[in-house]
Amino acid sequence: MAGVSSCMKYSMFIFNFLFWVCGSIILGVSIWIRVSKDAQQELEIDSSLFAGVDLLIAVGSIIMVLGFLGCCGAVKESRCMLLLFFIGLLLILILQITGGILGAVYRSQIETSLNKTLVESVNSLQSSTEESKKFQEKFQKFERMNQCCGLLNGPADWGKNFNSPFGSKVCACELKSPSCTIFQGRYVYKTPCGEVIIEYLEDHLLIIMGIAFGLAVIEILGLGFSMSLYCQIQRK
Repeated sequence: MAGVSSCMKYSMFIFNFLFWVCGSIILGVSIWIRVSKDAQQELEIDSSLFAGVDLLIAVGSIIMVLGFLGCCGAVKESRCMLLLFFIGLLLILILQITGGILGAVYRSQIETSLNKTLVESVNSLQSSTEESKKFQEKFQKFERMNQCCGLLNGPADWGKNFNSPFGSKVCACELKSPSCTIFQGRYVYKTPCGEVIIEYLEDHLLIIMGIAFGLAVIEILGLGFSMSLYCQIQRK
């Protein structure tokens, strides 16, 4: 019994130590991105993405706390810490499952929201404000990188800006390239960038699902380890 308890205890400690290390890495990298101007410029992260970085900071902090509770609970054989670890991990697992169910149920609404965002971005392409010009400069880099043009209707999304001095190189592509078409006397990319974005999201959806499934397996293992050790300590 003592051998099984010792094996379980050290297995629980190693599991949670790795859990804590993962949380520390996520937290450290997220804080570095959030406070370092050089990192933001290198990774091309603007203020609109800070919400995602803040979410990673919160996730890293929670993982660190849970890892700490699990490690201390295993080493000190503290039922209170193990129970807190179990409850915290169970809540995260429930949130993951709930998020997956909500994502499946409200998929059509998510697609509608994405289309609405694309329409708003089209308006920014046709605008002449200073703020819109900054967006247009970044979007032109995206167009060249992905060999696409516009968002929903190709080069027509640029409106009057397509023929403005600023838009003289908008969507420009090499002559006779299979990815090109002629629009208003100029060779431009024929694929709308909206299709590229949607294809990218669909291609990476399986990866996200795989990561979520892997995390769920790890969390279930953690729940099993913690509850087994908790029960063994209770029986002593």
